[in-house]
Formats: sequence, C-alpha cells, structure tokens
Amino acid sequence: MGRNKLDKFKDNTLRDNIVEEGKSKYEIIKGKWAELQFRNGNPIVLELACGKGDYTVGMARQFPGMNFIGIDIKGSRIWTGSLIAEQEDLGNAAFLRTHILKLEKFFKEDEIHAIWITFPDPRPRQRDIRRRLTHPRYLNIYRKILCPSGWVYLKTDNLEFFRYTLDTIEEMNDVQDLEWTEDLYASGLDGDHHGLKTNYEKKFLEQGITIKYLKFRFKK
Repeated sequence: MGRNKLDKFKDNTLRDNIVEEGKSKYEIIKGKWAELQFRNGNPIVLELACGKGDYTVGMARQFPGMNFIGIDIKGSRIWTGSLIAEQEDLGNAAFLRTHILKLEKFFKEDEIHAIWITFPDPRPRQRDIRRRLTHPRYLNIYRKILCPSGWVYLKTDNLEFFRYTLDTIEEMNDVQDLEWTEDLYASGLDGDHHGLKTNYEKKFLEQGITIKYLKFRFKK
C-alpha cells in the first residue's frame, strides 16, 4: 500500500535532500547550496515544477559532476524523487519545496548553471497567462539567478503554450542562441534531452503528440 500524503510529509521532514519550510537550511540556503547541501562547487541545474523529479533524478544519475535541484510546491510529489535519490545515494540531487516566484529567496545572482522547464501546466485560460512559467515575470527571475552562460530549456506537448513562449522570448531584447522545434524527436536537437522522458512525455508520445522544445540564453 502506498504512503498517504501525511506520511509523505512526515518522511520529507526527515530527509536531508529536501529543503522546505521548518528546516534550518530553508532560511539560510541562498548562495550556500554548494556549502550546505552539496558540499562541492559543481554547477547547479534547476528543474522547475519538477513533480516527481524525473529529470532531477535522471540527470543526477548521468552527470555526477553536476548538482540538480527539483523545485515544486507539492510535497507529496517531490517525496517520490527524494526517495529514489536517497535509495540510489545520489548526493547531487536535492529538492526545494517552494513557489517558483520565490526563487530569488533561495538563489543568489548568477548561482544557477541551467534551468529545465519540463511539461509545465500550460494555463490555457487568458486570465491565467501571468501564471505561465514562461511569462515575462518568471523569465525576469530566471535571468537574475542564471550565470552569464546559463541555458533555459523547455519541453512541452502544448502547441499554444509553446508558441506563446516563442513569441514572448522573441519580443525580448536580451535573448540569444534561441533554437526550437515543434517535433523534438524528428529534429537535430533530439540529443539535448539526454534520453530522459517524464511520465507525461511518454504518455503524449504514445498518443502521437509531438514534443515541442526550445532552448535559449540571456545576454548578460
């Protein structure tokens, strides 16, 4: 029988690879991830709205010389990735429970090497546009915490959201090295995904839905 939410929340309070409200590191971790969490100076990569942390755990396995942080507000979701990372002794994988809009509370300027946005909620209603993770108010946060050569990567199944994101990025005057495709696995960019597929992605592919993908950097 699976653990219920309350059990998962209790488990999370005991796990060193989860930073959340109520833990000592939560208030002082900004700029100190290398010192307090990973105990090394390796590059840090974020997976935003990570859910169960498919990319966080998958990339931590593939790239032991880098550190990965999955970020989500749902403690019952990050419980899964945290457990796998703990069981596999992936010291380069960690999870932060917070809202994406609060990233600057936890990361200093230029602290992040790359950001992955994997299958976010497309927020299709017009009144929810400001909640899309590629709305300018979010992009402005990413710009601040990314290092000068840092990349932003996006994968989505939703064409409307993808084209909205492209339009938003192309209207900005400080974006460079933009590459994109509306069919990742039929493009020359298919090597960028490192062979990793989220559970959502697998379902979309089974339904014949193409995966939209883009990457870019800010001029800093």
